[in-house]
Amino acid sequence: MVRTPLTPWERERGERFGALLRRARGDRSMVEVAAAAGVSAETLRKIETGRAPTPSFFTVSALAVALDVSLDTLASACADGVGEGEDRALTA
Repeated sequence: MVRTPLTPWERERGERFGALLRRARGDRSMVEVAAAAGVSAETLRKIETGRAPTPSFFTVSALAVALDVSLDTLASACADGVGEGEDRALTA
């Protein structure tokens, strides 16, 4: 199966999502959060660095639960045209 190349917007959205997860993780270790979400630390590392910009819904959902962040917050923070609102979304 050949994967369609990501658009620049999709790559940028993945980087924004990764940054959001890093902020939500705070002082917790990557290993701790990954274990709580049931994913590998390498998977979380790839998502946080933008190297895996399109994680599956179930991975995103598990990370949301582990980080105590709603899916609505994650979705709105990564929507088109959102940048500075990410920090507000985490504190709302």
